[in-house]
Amino acid sequence: MANVLLIIGVIAIINGGIFMGALTSGSQQRANYHTETKEDRLLRLKVGRISVLVGVLVLLLGLILHVIL
Repeated sequence: MANVLLIIGVIAIINGGIFMGALTSGSQQRANYHTETKEDRLLRLKVGRISVLVGVLVLLLGLILHVIL
């Protein structure tokens, strides 16, 4: 169970990084900035932050369960 939570946590953090644009090159980030609307950008960042937060919480829960079990 702990291993599944750890995998889900890592996937959620990577997903958040993709949504926030942290895993793109500088030129790709500039292109995204100039082609998307402000509302789309805010929504994308909100989804990325929530995904990272959920990923960190699930990762911590998985680590706690791994240590206890």
